Amino acid sequence: MVPAPFIVVLDANVLFPFTLRDTLLRAAAAGFYQVRWSAQILDEMARNLVSTGMMTEDKATRLRSVMEREFPDAGVKGYEPLIAAMENDEKDRHVVAAAIKAGAQVVTTANLRDFTRLPDGLEAQSPDEFLCNLFDLDPEEFMALLREQAEDLVKPPMTFDELLERLARIVPDFVALVRHHVAASGTA
Repeated sequence: MVPAPFIVVLDANVLFPFTLRDTLLRAAAAGFYQVRWSAQILDEMARNLVSTGMMTEDKATRLRSVMEREFPDAGVKGYEPLIAAMENDEKDRHVVAAAIKAGAQVVTTANLRDFTRLPDGLEAQSPDEFLCNLFDLDPEEFMALLREQAEDLVKPPMTFDELLERLARIVPDFVALVRHHVAASGTA
């Protein structure tokens, strides 16, 4: 697949749940979109993973390092002067400013209410809507990505159906779309 030309900023809240983060980053690595984030977004992700007990500080630091290594072009810098001009919720203006600086078309966030009044050319999408849109780009390629994701999960091991069950808690419409595709194609 030729890498998609469109740029997407992932908010910290979609980088928090392991399975969702894994799916989103795999889709970026496969060229479905170009991922972007700021140091502030990654700080928030790591801080929340640690404060909720999901990860130790060391693990969160390693996760961040791996993300930065695997996506060396994802880091957005120099967006800070734009923050004050953003009109969305004050605590998330840094995300929109990073998106504008990056030339992003989409911010993917689980908190849409804080992303109203966005600059022209930028829209906020829930992770559910965003993954549905990605799936529609190339359903077969996305199915392969999900199957590989399930196969790669070994601690604990996870079947494809178990992966979908986990994702369904966060992105139910996306999982319904995947299950419909599985049923229609006759594959399991």
